Amino acid sequence: MSPSAAKADSAAGTRLLDVRGLCAWYGAAQILYEVDLHVGRGEVVALMGRNGAGKSTTLKAIMGLLQRRSAGLDFMGRDLSRRAPHEIAALGLGFVPEDRRVFTDLSVAENLEVGRQAARQWPDGSAAPCWTPERLYRLFPNLGEMPDRRGGAMSGGEQQMLSVARTLMGNPYLVLLDEPSEGVAPVIVEQMAQMILELKTQGVSILLSEQNMHFAELVSDRAYVLEKGQIRFAGSMAGLAADEAVRRAYLSV
Repeated sequence: MSPSAAKADSAAGTRLLDVRGLCAWYGAAQILYEVDLHVGRGEVVALMGRNGAGKSTTLKAIMGLLQRRSAGLDFMGRDLSRRAPHEIAALGLGFVPEDRRVFTDLSVAENLEVGRQAARQWPDGSAAPCWTPERLYRLFPNLGEMPDRRGGAMSGGEQQMLSVARTLMGNPYLVLLDEPSEGVAPVIVEQMAQMILELKTQGVSILLSEQNMHFAELVSDRAYVLEKGQIRFAGSMAGLAADEAVRRAYLSV
């Protein structure tokens, strides 16, 4: 392990998610090869790489959305490796897919109600972050201005916000967030960055799939870099930003 990775490990705090030796396939094609990563309580961790590197596949595999995967998957002391996606979500692991998937015929308020789960507690008995529509409307003012608007009548950026807000209604301990800055206007990207920082202050941890280095630097504590389904870098976000050779080899277009 590199010194930067070891330093980041020591600062991570209690691990919520621990992924060991993750392999995944689409049909006969193997996409991920022995991926190791973890996310600590209160952390924002960026999973970075070019298109096709395996970022989205990693999040889907953790969430149980692939038929073929093998790994040690531990989430707050519970083994995820044999659980279905709805069981994983019920444990407090949220997932915001890249393609948003809002209910287009439902209003903003109705989309939020679909995601509602009961309040949660940390293992020590303290209250975990608990979200209501009112809190989310303060976090996402755009949504607060349109609670009755149908999902299908919203812009792509507004749908992205709604997808995140609906996931938060499940009161997750940790959110898997896939490409939040992809294909949305710069003003929405800025709002998404502020949203992630606010979630962190509220105690929500995030594993973020991202290509935008500037965006990742704004919000992330640590980073992993994927290339062809393998981890090529693990360390602090500052360490990645300072490592021009790694960025040129695995992130440059």
